Amino acid sequence: MYVKICGLRDASTAAHAIDAGADAVGVVMSPQSPRHATFAEATDVVSAARSADRRVDAALVVNRMPAREAAETALGLGFDVLQLHGAYTADDFAAARKILPRLWRATSLAQHPALRAGAFGEERLLVDGASPGSGRPWDLSLIDGAVLGDAWLLAGGLNPENVAAAISATRPAGVDVSSGVERAPGEKDPDLITRFIRAARS
Repeated sequence: MYVKICGLRDASTAAHAIDAGADAVGVVMSPQSPRHATFAEATDVVSAARSADRRVDAALVVNRMPAREAAETALGLGFDVLQLHGAYTADDFAAARKILPRLWRATSLAQHPALRAGAFGEERLLVDGASPGSGRPWDLSLIDGAVLGDAWLLAGGLNPENVAAAISATRPAGVDVSSGVERAPGEKDPDLITRFIRAARS
């Protein structure tokens, strides 16, 4: 089970997530988010990923930054992956791919009921709830794995207590969590991170 811990802003928490078994660490650059990271904070998280003794994906997550600018930013900061979240188009993905080949698409079934992994040429599709970052669970019965395909991650409202059941119900290739491992908005809790990763792989 592929596990991404998102919304990180410092090297020590990123290193803890990696030591606990995370496959990917995510950094959010969105001024409207309590998890918004500065360039310096983003660089620290990337450095933690690079220092790991195994391969860990470092992902930059944006939702309003123009796609080409986001790809240039991700490349400049050393990220492996750019995650375009929300109302980005296939043309946006094509423009970004010319700069950084590894792209993930994040959206919701509320926005795009007929989702399928790879439709925009993305490496992975992240299926989120209708209110990203809120931590609110959503109706997982809307998911049809046969329609989504194989290369997709489940997100939205996940936490250490419900992630195992959510995985059992939907059978994703991986999971993504941010608010579900926080003690307060934007403040990650190392113990919750550890518990989440263990539960996702239980």
